Amino acid sequence: MIEVKTAEEFKREVLEADVPVLVDFWAAWCQPCVILAPVMEELAADYDGRVKIIKVNVDEARELAQNHQVMSIPTVVFFKQGEIKDRSIGAVPKQILAEKLDALLEG
Repeated sequence: MIEVKTAEEFKREVLEADVPVLVDFWAAWCQPCVILAPVMEELAADYDGRVKIIKVNVDEARELAQNHQVMSIPTVVFFKQGEIKDRSIGAVPKQILAEKLDALLEG
């Protein structure tokens, strides 16, 4: 998992990635974000080498959150070839996130 803090890092790690990317917009004070954190760790292990998992702390990177219309957290945004393909809001089950990643890998 990679922590991104700047627009330059976001461009390099997400928008220019050659694999699908899951971006987790979160904050340390957000209880649903804390609940989702171990799920992100599991997904990073499960999809290692096939998908990038990126974390963006909205308190440290407000501009990135605003640029991607993140209104509540956690928000998970799925990118492929630099474009937003899907998103999920709240602490959703691992299976739902995995299904969305599988769809990106197949599509």
